[in-house]
Amino acid sequence: MPIELKILLTHGYFLEEDPKEKLIMRPYPTLGLLYISAFLNEQGIDHDVFDTTFSTTQKFKEHLLKTKPNVVAFYTNLMTKVKVISLIQFIRNEPDLKDMKVVLGGPDLTYNIENYLKAGADYLVIGEGEQTFFELVEAIKIKGELNQIEGLAYLENGQVVKTKPRTKIKELDELPIPNRGAFPIKKYLETWKTAHGESALNVSTQRGCPYTCKWCSTAVYGQSYRRRSPANVVAELAILKEQYQPDTFWFVDDVFTVSHKWLKEFHAEILRTGLKVNFECITRAERMNTEVIQWLKEAGCIRVWIGAESGSQRIIDAMDRRVDVNQVRDLLIQTREAGIQTGTFIMVGYPGETIEDIRTTAKYLEDALPDYFTITKSYPIKGTRLFEEIEANITEQPDWFTSTDREIDFKRKYSDSFYNWAIRYVNNRLEVARKKAKGTNSLKPMIKAKLSEMMMLWKARF
Repeated sequence: MPIELKILLTHGYFLEEDPKEKLIMRPYPTLGLLYISAFLNEQGIDHDVFDTTFSTTQKFKEHLLKTKPNVVAFYTNLMTKVKVISLIQFIRNEPDLKDMKVVLGGPDLTYNIENYLKAGADYLVIGEGEQTFFELVEAIKIKGELNQIEGLAYLENGQVVKTKPRTKIKELDELPIPNRGAFPIKKYLETWKTAHGESALNVSTQRGCPYTCKWCSTAVYGQSYRRRSPANVVAELAILKEQYQPDTFWFVDDVFTVSHKWLKEFHAEILRTGLKVNFECITRAERMNTEVIQWLKEAGCIRVWIGAESGSQRIIDAMDRRVDVNQVRDLLIQTREAGIQTGTFIMVGYPGETIEDIRTTAKYLEDALPDYFTITKSYPIKGTRLFEEIEANITEQPDWFTSTDREIDFKRKYSDSFYNWAIRYVNNRLEVARKKAKGTNSLKPMIKAKLSEMMMLWKARF
């Protein structure tokens, strides 16, 4: 007889317990988890969902002890890894939960299988999780064989068993839309509204990315490109607007304008239905042009992030970005002039980067004048080509179970202190340019820029 299972889906993002995330205050519902929930609903599999975002670790532990699910499945990523491992340890050390099966899914698993299993997980869902998790649940019910389930990893007699990779879903329209009703969506919207003056919801239209950037992980969807139909996406937007009335939508896709054919049809579907939405997205400069900008604007795009990562063509080539930095600059300017806000991404500390490359990056930002930009020190994610290139030069390899890949460091040209000042220098240079563009007093940021440059140069000597 099949076992009657109590299944709990959850994740490890606790907003109130993360000082950095509280400063950013941009929580989004975990779409991967909600896709799993919707798929289980479609298959008639009863389950519960516990959203940790606005909860606490203590309340979650109390929930486990009270409900005692047979199976608890965590969505796991780089940000939540350490918290999830601590929760697994709690489960393993709690007598009342000793028979609970722990399942993990998410992008951090693919290249860390043995470690996650050693951390106490029973099963790892590798790659796209909907069908794999469903089949795993069915097998647990009847104590059936696991080795024929694609995309699964587990321990057997102390040895890691990794089954055949999960076949990628070809027709994404066949998937149900995420089960957002399982999360307190209004709380997310209220949090956004309070912190930023506008509410936002995230939407996914594609899986995979066809590009080859060395630092980017393709652990879940691979280097592929599959997409929902424009009509399917617009229908979801209409439902979300009617149910939740968000001010904006955030398309989480890596390159929203990668297919001009798809974008043209999306634009036409928006106009045909008369749906009025605002949205922002990420793309690449070579997938933008005058016509694309017009389609985006007419469809409701208010903000476009165009990736560059550096203002130095030499470093962009080292990253295998396959884009011309001048084209990035020009498209940022052209997009902004068309009335769409712009953003870009920058990293410092990439292998081989020099002071001159950093100055060139600052000049690129001054010329492009993006409305928004993020800047970080580069870090190697396991499984990427960047990690493979620097692995022999790793200088700091913290304990895997209590740290993330962000804390891995490698031999760079300069010190940590240098890069801290480099980040300030780039920020200050852009602030000077923004002040000048607005015709306002730029003396204070000019002084800050000069001082940060002097400190950066001083730190370069050590």
